[in-house]
Amino acid sequence: MKYRIAPLFCRPWTLNGMSPRLIESHYEHNYGAALNRLNSVTRELEALDGKTTPAQVTSRLSREQSTLLNSTLLHELYFASLGGDGRTLSDTIASALSRDFGSVDRWRSEFIALAEALTGDAGWILLTYVPRDGRLMNHSASDHAESIAGGIPILALDMYEHAYHIEYGANTTAYIAAFMRNIHWDAVEARYTDAIKVLPPRSLDQPEFKDVPSITPEEVQEMLSSGKPVQIIDTRPRHYSTRAQDMVEGAVWRDPERLEEWMASLSKDEPVVTFCVYGFHIGCQSAAALRKAGFDARYMAGGHYAWKAIKGPVKLFE
Repeated sequence: MKYRIAPLFCRPWTLNGMSPRLIESHYEHNYGAALNRLNSVTRELEALDGKTTPAQVTSRLSREQSTLLNSTLLHELYFASLGGDGRTLSDTIASALSRDFGSVDRWRSEFIALAEALTGDAGWILLTYVPRDGRLMNHSASDHAESIAGGIPILALDMYEHAYHIEYGANTTAYIAAFMRNIHWDAVEARYTDAIKVLPPRSLDQPEFKDVPSITPEEVQEMLSSGKPVQIIDTRPRHYSTRAQDMVEGAVWRDPERLEEWMASLSKDEPVVTFCVYGFHIGCQSAAALRKAGFDARYMAGGHYAWKAIKGPVKLFE
């Protein structure tokens, strides 16, 4: 495979405080070098004989290829982030930043702070959309290989020395300010609009329980913290509970095989949360049976171990 160069997205002569010389040097000598080396390493990998090449050689080249590809993609995003009036944001992107950071000013302050923290170092400052959570976040990458898995960067600031030194020397504050003045928000919005169309990772699918509502461990924790009445039932099977050492704080254990006997002790005026070990079967079946009997019951997704993973409070098993 041959990776092809992307034309400059921004028009260097239109930038405010960033000269064509700076952009041309960056594009030719740094982006171009990364792309050319990427193609060279890719050719080496494609020419390897997998049966005779030492694993260490394949691993080294593969890691270098990944780093170079990320460098290439981030440089393309960096140039595509420039060319606009950084002071003027569309309603769409301003609303998204306010939603996820509290305000545009707070986003800007955080983004700049991350950049200034890399002064004297090297790396990237990225604004990334994360489909898993449906939100934007800033993050700092100390090299080309760091990224958020599944995240989609929509704005990139290059904090490697080559991006600013020939024009700004060690004055990274001035360089960062120039970058912020030149953000092409229309282009950022277009990338954001594309990014939000990407679906989050598929969640656990249990078609046999598709009609039984679930509740997350975090939501259960919030209910307990707020003092909201809730009946939490530990329905881990008896054979498992006999060797269990702890249980959810505020929960009571009930034998799922004897549900018909103990359900009468529950109130239909308060919600019921059931859970098992991992959240696959017993907790779901218990919730389904309780709902059929007229209770407002849900099962806790992920079960007992999800609760422990979020450091939910536990007590000795009773």
